[in-house]
Amino acid sequence: MTYPIIKKTQKIIGKTIVFRNAQISDASFILSLRTEEKKSRHLSSVSNQLSDQETWLLNYEHRENEAYFIIENKTGGELLGTVRLYDSNQYSFCWGSWIIKDGAPPSTAIESALMVYSYALDSLGFLTAHFQVNKENERVCAFHERFGAKRIAENEVEYKYTISNEDIRSSMQRYKRYLSTSLIIENK
Repeated sequence: MTYPIIKKTQKIIGKTIVFRNAQISDASFILSLRTEEKKSRHLSSVSNQLSDQETWLLNYEHRENEAYFIIENKTGGELLGTVRLYDSNQYSFCWGSWIIKDGAPPSTAIESALMVYSYALDSLGFLTAHFQVNKENERVCAFHERFGAKRIAENEVEYKYTISNEDIRSSMQRYKRYLSTSLIIENK
């Protein structure tokens, strides 16, 4: 049996935003998000050295079964955030590194989540998702739970979640006004 794998793609074009494959030239933007005090308190810590972020991105280019995207505004190319798909396990994928910069349009979070699910399910063939969220990040926990994610485990720091295909599809239907009728995927 062959299971789906996560594939890098050059661009995924949605309704108002674009996912663009992360490149070494994005290191400064990514580092600014990951070291911003308010946002980084719920993230795994990273070095504040630009060269370390560049090395991580250089290594990412060669990793299989992982996709790391810069979220941009569709019309102006303004950088809005990041999101990553990784850790596939049979028909389930994990997503995270989801950071939306302050001042981004309010719909960026929901549209980016819907695009992650649409790409993973409709283009790659995954059926479910799993991820973890820092317990103190109550807004993100509530966001995922509104989508239908279920807490399946926890440790001192984070909750582990899973979300079924049925719950993903239901949320995609409920929030369809935020999602393009079909994503445009541009490969290298």
